[in-house]
Amino acid sequence: MVNIRRYENNPVVTTADVPPSREDFEVVCAFNAGVTSFGDETLMLIRTAERPAQEDGWVVFPVFNAETGETEVHRLRLDNPDLDVSDPRVIHHGLLRYLTSISHLRLARSKDGLNFTVDAEPAIEPASEYEEFGTEDSRITCIDGVYYIDYVGVSHLGVTTCLAKTTDFVTYERVGMVFCPDNRDVVLFPEKIGGKYAAYHRPAPRAIGTLSMWLAYSPDLIHWGGHRHVIEPRADMWDNCRVGAGAPPIKTDRGWLSIYHGATFDDWYCLGTLLTDLDEPHKVIARSTQPLLKPEADYEMKGFYGHVVFTCGTTLDGDRLRIYYGAADTVMAVAETSLSGLLDDLR
Repeated sequence: MVNIRRYENNPVVTTADVPPSREDFEVVCAFNAGVTSFGDETLMLIRTAERPAQEDGWVVFPVFNAETGETEVHRLRLDNPDLDVSDPRVIHHGLLRYLTSISHLRLARSKDGLNFTVDAEPAIEPASEYEEFGTEDSRITCIDGVYYIDYVGVSHLGVTTCLAKTTDFVTYERVGMVFCPDNRDVVLFPEKIGGKYAAYHRPAPRAIGTLSMWLAYSPDLIHWGGHRHVIEPRADMWDNCRVGAGAPPIKTDRGWLSIYHGATFDDWYCLGTLLTDLDEPHKVIARSTQPLLKPEADYEMKGFYGHVVFTCGTTLDGDRLRIYYGAADTVMAVAETSLSGLLDDLR
């Protein structure tokens, strides 16, 4: 059994640590951060979800208007018979869907990887019609000195994956949409494979099929093809409903090691490990039968959406692997384990 230790002072970032981007908004979640080492710092791009103050008898929610470049506040009466707000994340209004909050990516910095200071302003925020409900769940991969940030763009048109890049985490260049709806959980490999860029992704089939991890290749990080199936949910196990990539893969002498997430049909999210071939990373060498990390701590069980642990990033220092994860869709936490221990457990 792998020894994994939660940081005793978890969570490392809470909503109280993140100032709202405007005076009439409140931060309701700070979670699912992309993570990287940069110089002598650990950086996180935190998914920061905000909403306007709620009003009696109404549901009040934000929507980004690409034509005006402004985030607007919308209201619907709670006694509307076509309104369903039973899910704290989603507003169902007839055939329309909205999110109860809008997300942007906020940068946080730490010298020790445990104590973080959060910037006052957003780093990447909604900027197009494909991001009217927010920019979410970033992953950061450094390739040849450039830090590529893939993130989820959400709108009434669906869930897309977009790409940005930076060399200094001060200015960001948007590359554009790279995976069309409905696709998420995209993670880039830190080097080319067979002369091409590679990424894991998770399409969402509607008619037939499962919510599974796939592999794709690209000549330029924009145009993707060569898709291969990697893993799918397993019946009667902790990942029986959906699986998706978490942190970017780590290259080891035994193969590509990935920390991925799996969920049950009643939406318990856990983390597991996956080892794939170095040259053909759609070929599975080993996969954990038991969760590496499952919701147990109070901050993982209770929150905006409870019983969730969800990673978007890790850092590696020698044999020490730190896994940064969103807990209960509300806060950021960290756990430590041994890289060699993970690999030995997968033998």
